[in-house]
Amino acid sequence: MTQYSTIMRLFKRLWKHPLLIILAIVLTVAQVLLTVYLPILIGQAVNQVVSIDQVNFIMLKQILMQMGLVISINAFVQWLNPLIYNRLIYEMIQQLRNEVLTKMHKVPLNYIDQQSTGTIVSRITTDTDQLASGLLMVFNQFFIGLLTIIITIGTMARLDRTMMLIVILLTPLSMIIAHFVATKSYNLYTQQTQERAHHSEHIEESIQQAELIRLFNQQKKQSETFNEINAQYSHYSKWAIFVSSTINPATRFVNAAIYALVTFVGGLRIISGGFTVGELTTFLNYANQYMKPFNDISNVLAELQSAIASGDRIFELIDLADEVETGHGKLESEQLHGAIDFDDVSFSYVKDKELIRDLKMAVKPGQTVAIVGPTGAGKSTLINLLMRFYDVDEGAILIDGKDMKQFTRQSVREQFGMVLQETWLKTGTIAENIAYGYPEATEEAIIQAAKSAHADRFIQMLPDGYQTHLTDNGGNLSTGQRQLISIARLFVELPEMLILDEATSSIDTRTEILIQQAFDELMVGRTTFIIAHRLSTIQNADIILVMKDGQIIEQGNHDELMKQNGFYYQMQLAGAGQDE
Repeated sequence: MTQYSTIMRLFKRLWKHPLLIILAIVLTVAQVLLTVYLPILIGQAVNQVVSIDQVNFIMLKQILMQMGLVISINAFVQWLNPLIYNRLIYEMIQQLRNEVLTKMHKVPLNYIDQQSTGTIVSRITTDTDQLASGLLMVFNQFFIGLLTIIITIGTMARLDRTMMLIVILLTPLSMIIAHFVATKSYNLYTQQTQERAHHSEHIEESIQQAELIRLFNQQKKQSETFNEINAQYSHYSKWAIFVSSTINPATRFVNAAIYALVTFVGGLRIISGGFTVGELTTFLNYANQYMKPFNDISNVLAELQSAIASGDRIFELIDLADEVETGHGKLESEQLHGAIDFDDVSFSYVKDKELIRDLKMAVKPGQTVAIVGPTGAGKSTLINLLMRFYDVDEGAILIDGKDMKQFTRQSVREQFGMVLQETWLKTGTIAENIAYGYPEATEEAIIQAAKSAHADRFIQMLPDGYQTHLTDNGGNLSTGQRQLISIARLFVELPEMLILDEATSSIDTRTEILIQQAFDELMVGRTTFIIAHRLSTIQNADIILVMKDGQIIEQGNHDELMKQNGFYYQMQLAGAGQDE
């Protein structure tokens, strides 16, 4: 994406607020006209003071009153303009953030899996803040400065074209310097934004995994890695700021030289009688007004490079392709029996690294299917395919004999209740977390769900009970308590099919037995998939699928598989040995 296209996209978004844009333009023009008119009054006031005994007090009084009125109106306009600019910019930034976060819920999950959380968070927060700062400078300084230059040139031409040409002919030197530095700083700011994302990513990782880092005594290694990232980020930040900051002193030096030259030429014109002191005062004010915006514009150009680089990264997210919805039918629970068939399914996360090949499996309605196998065998991938987090590359997954791609993802997921080993709780009350996904759930339904998950007892012991506010993924609860709340979600509205990924791994033995009893009752008549890490938990399953390298290598119930003396048998022996 080019700088030009990014700028055009930003201003098209600003034009979605035409009334604010028009008001901002009108008031900006008014501010510039009032600012340019003031030096004329100053020059006229100077001309009324000829000498100590020759002062036209009547005219001087009128001119001073006009100056007071102009200054008052201009002060009000300069107070009002930033308010309009802020509202215009931050409404657009608010919309951008909403779009980016909405886009993250629409893109294929493989994109999310391939990106670090810190990088995405940095784009939504830091980059949008940087963009807002740059755009505010455009309105507060760039447009006002540009109008000031144009109007001042016209006014100087009316006063004296010769002196105007002196100013204009020397001005391009400032612009050449500004352009050179702006181009250089844009490249540095682009690198800075990239390093800032790495910086945020590492900080987030270090905080989230603080316990794990200490467990393996990796504090020193983490600090060393952070020092390297931090040094790189500081390097690009330092040079980006240094290069961009050279614009101001360089252009100020050129402008000061121009001002001195104009003063010298003006003095000669006064001596020759071609100029009055008041006219020179007015012209010097104009020369200063004309040159000052170049300093402001040069600062804006430097800041704008960083803003455009941030805008590029934001639009990269917005332009991502949405996940394609292949089906339009709705899977209704009233008509669902729960038969699941994997028909020659092949799938891979990375196209040249096949994971599942020609998988065949038939699950009858109401059966309990346990999936076992070593790490990386494809157990979780099977669940990802069932939930349509990913779609199969070849073959089909059939629900009651129909390809699940015929149905919308939402309607398929509504039929599954899933409890994962890794819990996630949102910021909010315990009641809101239990009812997550079911906002219409009544208080009675929430409490009953908690009782079914054996979570009611510890919730009632909390100071605010079900209204206890949770933050930071339930950091004020134990791991087991967080998992019980996750399990309670399953009981709010009973699904037609279940997926349990070692759902009781973090719960004490007594509570686990009670919850397993509740699961056993719930699983009756419901097709259930269990990802098993502890083989003792799945011995009563109707079907046990033994997976290895993406293939089902053994299939049957516990007794049948043990008689085969195969891979499952070896896993049971290894598990028994570990238990001893």
